[in-house]
Formats: sequence, C-alpha cells, structure tokens
Amino acid sequence: MKQRPLGRTGVTVSELCLGSMTWGSQNTQQEADSQLDYARDHGINFIDSAEMYPTTPMTAETFGGSEAIIGNWLAKSGKRDKVIVATKITGKGSRFARGGAPIDGTAIRQSIEASLKRLKTDYIDLYQIHWSNRGSYHFRQAWNFDPTGQDTRQAEDDISDVLETADGLIREGKMRFLGLSNETAWGVMRYVNTAERNGWPRIVSIQNEYNLLQRTFDLDLAEACHHEGVGLMAWSPLAAGMLSGKYAGGKIPAGSRRSLNETLGGRWNDHSVPVNDRYVALARDNGLEPSQMALAWCLTRPAMMSTIIGATSLEQLKTNIAAADLVLSDTVMEGIAAIRRVYPMPM
Repeated sequence: MKQRPLGRTGVTVSELCLGSMTWGSQNTQQEADSQLDYARDHGINFIDSAEMYPTTPMTAETFGGSEAIIGNWLAKSGKRDKVIVATKITGKGSRFARGGAPIDGTAIRQSIEASLKRLKTDYIDLYQIHWSNRGSYHFRQAWNFDPTGQDTRQAEDDISDVLETADGLIREGKMRFLGLSNETAWGVMRYVNTAERNGWPRIVSIQNEYNLLQRTFDLDLAEACHHEGVGLMAWSPLAAGMLSGKYAGGKIPAGSRRSLNETLGGRWNDHSVPVNDRYVALARDNGLEPSQMALAWCLTRPAMMSTIIGATSLEQLKTNIAAADLVLSDTVMEGIAAIRRVYPMPM
C-alpha cells in the first residue's frame, strides 16, 4: 500500500483510509475487528471515524458507537502506535451532540474528551471539524447555495476559536493535527491565514465528498489545497455504493444503504442514475469491477491524500482494497473524461 504525505506534517498515511460509518449499526464489533485486522495486514494505517457515527441510521443510542468499536480494537490489538486515528466533532444542528449547538472551543474540549474515552487512547492523530457553523454548499445544497446571509465576522471568530483551542490541545498532547471536513476554498484560506498570523497550527487535510459523480473540489478548492499543502481525504468515493453497480436496474439489496435511505441522501435521482449507469457500463465493458474502477480513478487525482473506503462485509472490503493495485488504461481514463464532459454535475 502506497503512503502519501499528511499535509506538511512529515507523517505519511496509506492512500486508502478505512472508514467506520457503519460500525455499530450495520456492523458488529466482531465484523469491524475483522475489517480492521484485514486492512492493517494489507498496509492500511489510517482509520477515520466521527463522534456521530454510525449514521446508518443515526440515533441517540448509537452516537459514538463507531469510536467505541475502534477503541475496543485498539485495546485488544495493541496496535495504537501502528495506526493514524482520525475523528471529527459534529457540527451545528446535529440532533445528538450538545443539543445542536455550534462548534466552539468549549464544545471541542467536551467532544474530544468523550472521543478519547471511547477510543481508549491518550491522543487523536487527526481531529477534524465535521462541518462549519456558517453552512456550505455540501450535502446536495449546491443548487441553491447563497452565502450572502453568512456573518463574516462571526465566521472569522469561529475559525479563530477553533484554531486557538486546537493549539492548546496539541500542546497538551491530546491531538496532533487539525483537519477540516465539508469546507470551501474561502474556509481553507481563512484557516490558513489566521493560523499563520497568530502562530497557531496549520490545517493539514480536508475531508470532502469526492467521486466520479461529485467533483466540485476540482476547481478553486483544488488550487487552494495544492498551494497550501492541504491533503484531500475523499469521502463517499463510491457515491454511497451507486458506483459499485449494486443498485443497477433499481435493485435495493437487503441490508444495503439504499434499504435504509432510498435516495441515498439525494444522490439517487433522475439525473444521476443514467450517468452512474454509464460509468458502471464503462467499467464492465473494459473487464473491470465498477467499484474498483471508481476507487482507482480517485487515486489518480492530483490532490488526493487518501481515499476513504467503507464496507459492510469483509468481501466488499477485499474488493475495495484491491483497487490500490489497479492501473487504469488510457481507454478507461478517456472514457471517464468523455462522460464527465457531457454530465459534469449530475447530483
């Protein structure tokens, strides 16, 4: 498994990151243990979680469940020093964290202490802001995005509060690095500039949705991250399973994400399904497993630090990890480019 730089930290992470969004609802502790063991044995040293996981579905009872499962594995395996552990503080509006309150220094300290306890560790390698207080165009909100209602001064104050708090937690040894998630180019640059002006820690990563059907990152954000040394962590690289082809023909396999959320968070719609079918057909016409083509393509992207894979079965995980060894032909890359040229933003 190839390693890539974690921002400008000098630390490297595996180019595939093991996600944990289903652990605690769709996956048991035993199943998660098997996935963790297999991933580690095959070169993955990067694990991503969040205090709000699992989300399939997300309930008050399952809140923090994925972190707890990872913590149990870390304690049993004795491999804490062999992995880079990433997690996130849930943002404003969440029903199950702090009553939906926004992220501030106090919230970060409360949340990180709870995460440390669930993860059974003294420190978190990469602590991420799940989404900003001011809102953004992510989660299918791009079609009606209007930032003119945002309070610039409040947004700047929020960023300063996060950075100053992270500085203190890093000095205390409770976290090593700070990352963002579901952010914008303005947000990245404001974090970078504010940190530099005050001597606070730089952000090292951004975790945004990125796949063949969702490529808003490729313009201003890609430029900002390139110049500032901020690595992309792609979440939902299979578009919630759409790009695997398992929903072809409108099928909804038992226990799948679509059996819990029919529209897959707005991804499954009249515009996206025909385009998705074209990508799946391109893979199969070239003798490729569709999910492996989609993941291998992500790994070709210039800003990519690590692509987050998740699976509800060990067999799915094995298929996904094998994508790291796949080299896409010129024919396949040209086919992907041709589809995107006609359908640049299907969801």
